[in-house]
Amino acid sequence: MRHFKTTCLIALSTLALAACGESGTSSTRDSIRAVGSSTVFPFAKAVAESFARSNPEFKSPLIESTGTGGGIKLFCSGVGASTPDMANASRRMKLSEFEDCQKNGVTDIVELQVGLDGIAFASAKGGISMNLSPKMVYEALAAKPYGKEQTAKTWSDVDPSLPNEPILVYGPPSTSGTRDALKELILEVGCKTSDEMKALKETDEDKFAQLCTEVRADGAYVDQGEQDNLIVQKIENNPRAVGVFGYSYLEENLNKLQGLSMNGVEPTYENISSFAYPGARPLYVYVKAAHRRAIPGLDQYLQEWVNNWGPGGSLSKIGFVPSPDAERAKYEKAATEYVTITADELK
Repeated sequence: MRHFKTTCLIALSTLALAACGESGTSSTRDSIRAVGSSTVFPFAKAVAESFARSNPEFKSPLIESTGTGGGIKLFCSGVGASTPDMANASRRMKLSEFEDCQKNGVTDIVELQVGLDGIAFASAKGGISMNLSPKMVYEALAAKPYGKEQTAKTWSDVDPSLPNEPILVYGPPSTSGTRDALKELILEVGCKTSDEMKALKETDEDKFAQLCTEVRADGAYVDQGEQDNLIVQKIENNPRAVGVFGYSYLEENLNKLQGLSMNGVEPTYENISSFAYPGARPLYVYVKAAHRRAIPGLDQYLQEWVNNWGPGGSLSKIGFVPSPDAERAKYEKAATEYVTITADELK
């Protein structure tokens, strides 16, 4: 990481972001704008509400749920008032995305790991119940498991210990960070239980990614869009269906839903914070250092994240899982000093 020194010319009462790289425009903005992950959205919204109460002199931030991939694309489109100040992400920024940012003049990016979440598998309360594993999930959802034709119609086709019920999973779309985490934390792990697939990763990474992460498109996996609440509604109304979403949505709906174990471990706050649950993952916020002095309240909004992301903080009451102490200390420094990331850190 490196420290950012602001070089922008700052007007006292306007957002003259043209001086920070948006040439040919005089557009201005007087409130924070954040885009990105539907998983991070409720937490960012809660922080925005807390910020508004603590800082009435500033306008309330605008938080948009666009999906991680779409949010980072908007974030990386350039510097200036017409572009977002922040991107919320349910996975880490990819090197290719960082490089796109650099090409478009977004050269100083602050990365904050704001907390943890889990990719929860759940069903309606009293509905289908299973103890899954990454291998089972991979074999049930892969378009071509281990390079072979997908023939599984029921969960018991995958493993005789599972119910003789049709495979029906509602999950996130390809633009979602939750989908990326599903691929990395569950599907790839399940795929690599095959020695042949592990060897393939060494010889043909593209083929490995295709066979290990491409999800079937025959109706057994249903892309439900960026709104995780829609997945909750779908499985609530179908006791034979399974949903995949961020843990916070399970925690918020425990009166209606039940979590499904993975490797015998239930998706709970404690199991995610200890990484005992296989679907545990970090959540991120990315900030443009060039907007620091130009957007009113940006420093204070980041401080509001720091104030609320620890154990016992307000976010933990809505399903947020704090990062370990050392990680929080690292990213508190990044938030207060605007320490920026480099390409090497993302490799």
